[in-house]
Amino acid sequence: MQNIDNYNFKGKKAIVRVDFNVPLDENGKLTDDTRIRGALPTLKKILADGGAVIMMSHMGKPKKNPDMKFSLGQIVDAVSERLGVPVKFAPDCMKADELAKNLKPGEALLLENLRFYPEEEGKPRDLAKDASDEVKAAAKAALKPKQKEFAKHLASYADCYVNDAFGTAHRKHASTAVIADFFDTDNKMLGFLMNKEITAIDNVMNNIQRPFTAILGGSKVSSKLGVIRSLLDKVDNLIIGGGMGFTFFKAQGGKIGDSLHEDDLMPEALSVLEEAKKKGVNISLSVATVAGDSFSNDAHQKVCDTHNIPDGWEGMDASQASLDNWKKIIMASKTILWNGPVGVFEFPNFAKGTETIAKYVAEATKAGAYSLVGGGDSVAAINKFGLADQVSYVSTGGGAMLEAIEGKVLPGIAAIKGE
Repeated sequence: MQNIDNYNFKGKKAIVRVDFNVPLDENGKLTDDTRIRGALPTLKKILADGGAVIMMSHMGKPKKNPDMKFSLGQIVDAVSERLGVPVKFAPDCMKADELAKNLKPGEALLLENLRFYPEEEGKPRDLAKDASDEVKAAAKAALKPKQKEFAKHLASYADCYVNDAFGTAHRKHASTAVIADFFDTDNKMLGFLMNKEITAIDNVMNNIQRPFTAILGGSKVSSKLGVIRSLLDKVDNLIIGGGMGFTFFKAQGGKIGDSLHEDDLMPEALSVLEEAKKKGVNISLSVATVAGDSFSNDAHQKVCDTHNIPDGWEGMDASQASLDNWKKIIMASKTILWNGPVGVFEFPNFAKGTETIAKYVAEATKAGAYSLVGGGDSVAAINKFGLADQVSYVSTGGGAMLEAIEGKVLPGIAAIKGE
């Protein structure tokens, strides 16, 4: 496998899969540039060598081509400012042949949102909602050759390919995996950010200093069931917060009011608790929650026992009693993994729990723990409260990080390594 450190980009055009799926406000202004900054070392290496760089990314989940709400044209100025060179823009990623051909050493080009084309994801968009599994499978199979052609066209713009988008490494998309087939081994590689992400995960999973504590939050058990089960073989403590905790409480016979939960996952929740007990893993759930009488920032608040939330109220944030319990666990830990908020973080009045967890993780890191933070809201919290430089590593990819921790092969990495 080619190593970006040793590769000389002089006179070459490099097409780089970056993850510029960044948050924008209602006016299309960038609100968090973490992912752009993460890609800069790779992009600047190419330009410094005397190469030209073609950046490609997705943004959001557009359902049509084009959907200007998800246009990467909105971040051209921001990328130019941070990269230090004017960035040209191709308003259609499939019609950038001339722009790519005329790109000179030291110049940069950003392609429009790859997901404006269904071929990028290899997932058809025009199926009826009630389409059968057979129809869905047939439509996906019909799209596969088109996905390959899509990737081939992107590859034709450049002499070499760099994948530096860890956030999408778990997806077998045209730009993250299929495109690698059109470059020989000597001209495809992982970027600096991708290598840093792999190293950080390896530090957590293979060089564990104990006690090892994982903090998992977010809304749904279903999205994290696989990683929960995987972590039971590795951690000493598993803190479960956020909306996903209420499935566990209801499964144990608790009264959870109108709190978010997944009835069909209750047997799995009980199974996880039993498995943890057998393996000697301490699972720590909320003991009380800050409940609201509506799902809004201005909801009335009261603290409720997590097994006795009245009807008309729903759990919205971790209580101080829960945070006090979790602080003891976190501060005694030597390795910490954090993914997901422990409250409705987007509402300022219910963000205290997530902010406090961020401070505890930073405090534990200062005391000598190794901390890996990943996932959109966790990263946003670390950045919002100015703590990003006080944890060991902030991952740009929540889903990819969790799948890597589960031990799954990530297609975006395997395509480069030839696995």
